[in-house]
Amino acid sequence: MVMQVRAAHTRQALIAAAAEVFADEGYVRASLPLICKRAGVSSGALHFHFASKDALAREVEGAAVDVAEKLVQRCRAAAASALESMVDTTSALVLAMASDPVVRAGFRLSGDPSRKGGAELFQWWRGSVRELVARARDAGELAQDVSPEDAAAVIMAATVGFETLAGWDEKWLSVERAERFWALVLPRLAASPELIPDGASPGAGGGPP
Repeated sequence: MVMQVRAAHTRQALIAAAAEVFADEGYVRASLPLICKRAGVSSGALHFHFASKDALAREVEGAAVDVAEKLVQRCRAAAASALESMVDTTSALVLAMASDPVVRAGFRLSGDPSRKGGAELFQWWRGSVRELVARARDAGELAQDVSPEDAAAVIMAATVGFETLAGWDEKWLSVERAERFWALVLPRLAASPELIPDGASPGAGGGPP
């Protein structure tokens, strides 16, 4: 039992260290020796749990999906409307990118063109956004002349873009940035002004983007 607990702790330490390194360096520049050093374990311990860097990256992506799924569930449970759930989920995800290395690494790994067969988090987020938009449409909250597919594409592109731009300026990953995005986009998506949640109305956030 002690050995199993120790092995589980080692595995989690490797996932956490790998997330930090992948988030900071990207997939190509991340090295297994650096991950081992960050985790405080030997290379033998790493290879006992993960056969390759790609296997470790996939584990980090999977962990990122788990964190993001729980975040979506919490936002949905707390929201009073489908549109509010959409806004809250996006804002919470942007904050998670800034504060949680696992989520940040998951998005960076998903968007890395050097990896083949990845993009697990991108695929999950695209499906989640489509579901959020569909719920808004079914609830009569989406403007009739708005294509659900177009709305999902805009939201997907914006959130992924925030993470990419944060590599240049960390301020892109902030609640204020998300609020400014929604202040611009939501009036076009909402069936009526009364459906726009507080904090996402035109002029919210103020100042230049």
